[in-house]
Amino acid sequence: MDDLEQITSLVQLKEMYRNKLPNHVGLILDGNRRWIKQQGLVDTLKGHKAGYKTLRKILYPFFEAGVTYLSIYALSSENIRKRSAKEVKYLFKLLLTGIEDVLKEPLIHEKRVQVKVIGRLHELPEDIQHAIEHMNQATAHYNGCFINVCINYDGQEEIVDAVKSIVSKGLPVEKINKQVLKEHLYTNKFPEADYIIRTGMDDGARISGFLVWDSSYAEYRFRNELWPEYNEKMLLEDLIEYVKRNRRKGK
Repeated sequence: MDDLEQITSLVQLKEMYRNKLPNHVGLILDGNRRWIKQQGLVDTLKGHKAGYKTLRKILYPFFEAGVTYLSIYALSSENIRKRSAKEVKYLFKLLLTGIEDVLKEPLIHEKRVQVKVIGRLHELPEDIQHAIEHMNQATAHYNGCFINVCINYDGQEEIVDAVKSIVSKGLPVEKINKQVLKEHLYTNKFPEADYIIRTGMDDGARISGFLVWDSSYAEYRFRNELWPEYNEKMLLEDLIEYVKRNRRKGK
């Protein structure tokens, strides 16, 4: 582990510690509105745009570092319920921009990145649902790397929906176990989360309902920096921190 202090790039980290790096990372993108206020701007909506630009920049460094699965907490159910109609409308517009960018991004197709939006999608406006379905289908056959974008998502609601699905199928009680429940989650194609990184945590350490089922043995990393500030240097720090930890997972 002494070699970790000498590592200066994600590629170098991957070469030296490939087997110790996380396979599935969850990202909680917090701090967009606070960041834009720090820039002296009143329009907090511009903070979300800055956060989106940061997300686009950091996706491929994650995959270059050897991460295969990435789950992104982009818009929670609580956000949609509690934010103003103007802000939610802007976030939906940003989502549509993101979908368009995925469809025309050459690297998505070259690297065969499967991108999927998950959550209570049936509650979203119809135009948003159609755009999401189009994107989900466009990359469904890719198997290079995988991204789940969580929209109108809540981890407890995910479990509730899984239970409802199981009950609707009439499965006998003795057939219901952890594996069956996992198969009915939105994240049924993803392995459990290894590492969850949250930015903007200057007042505690919370995951706010993110990947409730899949994070039971995850490691956590809480950063004070706000999401638009996140960069490749911070990612390297976070992955080095993960490698240093001893994941016993109940052993």
